[in-house]
Amino acid sequence: MTTANKITMIRVFLIPVFLVFCLVNFKFHYIAAVVVFAIASITDFIDGQIARRCNQVTTFGKFVDPLADKLLVISALLVFTQIGFMHSVCTFIIVGRELIITSLRILAMGEGVVMAAGMSGKIKTFTQMVLIIVIFLSADLLPLWAPEFNTVLFINILSYIMAAVTLWSGCDYLWRSRDIILKSK
Repeated sequence: MTTANKITMIRVFLIPVFLVFCLVNFKFHYIAAVVVFAIASITDFIDGQIARRCNQVTTFGKFVDPLADKLLVISALLVFTQIGFMHSVCTFIIVGRELIITSLRILAMGEGVVMAAGMSGKIKTFTQMVLIIVIFLSADLLPLWAPEFNTVLFINILSYIMAAVTLWSGCDYLWRSRDIILKSK
């Protein structure tokens, strides 16, 4: 197993740790969760850099890396939905986009086309990672710093922003791939 793939697997193994910190209630448990989430998110950047620079791009990595990213983000979204930070419609939009674009990539592969990540997908991923971190930090820290501030409303607004960026990215991918969709056998 390459170094890049080992780093990707660390991200996979951090997901259950992240979930435990999210769901086991202790003082500043969301901060503990965000530290694990941030470490896992950073591994996504590191494993990609190592894979490209050290010629460690593998079929296993091409499969597991995006899967690990989606599992990490979806686990956070499901936690947000469960605890009332995110409306289920936002969660549906984000998870639905991931399923649609993954299916589109499979369709493209069947046509012999490799769909590289577009700028909108990179913006979407960055936005999701940053807003997930901000939401967790807000949940633990805003009530301490500004008790009168409506933390739940603020967090809900962030989740709607995340859903909007994700929806825009999905529409962009579908538009750019319309030829593949229309010509597929």
